[in-house]
Amino acid sequence: MKITNLPNKVISGAILGIASSHAVATDGVFLEGFGAVSRSMGGTAVAHYVGPASMMVNPATMDLSDSAGELLLGFDLITTDIGATNLETGEHVSSSDHSNNRGPYVAPQFAYIHKVSNWTFGAGVFAQAGVGVEYGNDSFLSRGDVGGKGFAAGADTGLENASRLTILDIPFAASFKVNDRLVIGGSLDAKWNGLNLDYLLGTNQLGSLAGDGRVSGSLLGLIGTLPDPRGVHLSVSQNKELASGVDGWGYSGRLGLLYKMTPTTKLGISYMFKSHMNDLKGKGTVTAVDSLIGNAPIDGEVRVLDFNTPAKLDVGISHQVTDKLLVAFDVSRVFWKDAWKDIKVGFSSDVGDVDLRLPQNAKNQTIAAIGAAYAATQNLTVRAGYRQATEAPFTMALLPGTPQKHASLGFSYQISKSSRFDAAYSHGFEESMTNRSAYNTSSPVRSSMAQDNFVLAYNYSF
Repeated sequence: MKITNLPNKVISGAILGIASSHAVATDGVFLEGFGAVSRSMGGTAVAHYVGPASMMVNPATMDLSDSAGELLLGFDLITTDIGATNLETGEHVSSSDHSNNRGPYVAPQFAYIHKVSNWTFGAGVFAQAGVGVEYGNDSFLSRGDVGGKGFAAGADTGLENASRLTILDIPFAASFKVNDRLVIGGSLDAKWNGLNLDYLLGTNQLGSLAGDGRVSGSLLGLIGTLPDPRGVHLSVSQNKELASGVDGWGYSGRLGLLYKMTPTTKLGISYMFKSHMNDLKGKGTVTAVDSLIGNAPIDGEVRVLDFNTPAKLDVGISHQVTDKLLVAFDVSRVFWKDAWKDIKVGFSSDVGDVDLRLPQNAKNQTIAAIGAAYAATQNLTVRAGYRQATEAPFTMALLPGTPQKHASLGFSYQISKSSRFDAAYSHGFEESMTNRSAYNTSSPVRSSMAQDNFVLAYNYSF
């Protein structure tokens, strides 16, 4: 059944799910290293060469290539173990791959670099992030609430709770060798964000949001116009491998330098600018859940405003201990506070529109990484690394706890003079987060998340 007078509080509350239920990758929206070489060394890449993927962290390090040109072809395989527990009832639900749009996630890695005198130019396509959750339609998360009493008092709705966030980064990079000790570099990056979401919110979540005055728009009315409301569901999703319910393009960029302190020790510094994204737009359906009239949907347009990735400062040092052993150490600062203070979301339809300012108040994050590479034979190099971040910067309920600790392994095998195979494995140790805020959940919920990520790549030099 369609309804033509959906209350402002109901619609606005549903829309907040766009920013509150998607899962993210290791360091917020950043994967824990780009390319198999970096990933296997704990994500370090600021002061040593990690192949053409160098352009994703410090473009200046592209100069370290020994070849006139290099081509990288590979992919990320991202698997997750995500769950949510209702702390009032003890019920638990685990994420699984019920549909073909949510994992395991396969994301591309493509890059090409070419040297011309003191210049090195490069371009690539990388996944900056790509994970989600799939809780199905029969868990406690698909249960509406009654009178603000939480999931335990509600009734099953049969509506999905799922999400997928994808961010692609397309860098165009260049480096210039100033002298034998100093190289500078930079990149201009095109970015694409795509989001799928199916999310049910209870009535007390909606009331908390509206009560703080974070809702405006022409869709006014009282929630009491529904005889027995139990919640609101938002669906903005496409069940396809690549397509997303809402998406949009934007841009960012990087600056970097590499300084040779001694013949065996290098210092690297890079800075990635906060992205500037166009609104993510797409068609969506908001469904009011009522025990008497059933599910009452209304179709319209959803938009997510200023959904930007944060600025990031990286500082690293590498040291060639022996001819066979390289060690590297990076420290990063991610400026979430400036990027995600409020997340602005809107819904419009023939009935009217509504806008929402969702408080995020993300905290800045510090990440430390260490890695080592050892040339075991003339053809085989083995690597290992460890990465640890401060507390995940997100505060929303049903956002799985982002892993803060990662350990990684990998290797490269030189197939021929010009061909090399790279592989890496990274494990994100399980972390949990409990959220009791009435903004974000009908009942206190503990979310947990662990990850197993793989990278396979082929590198051709000429």
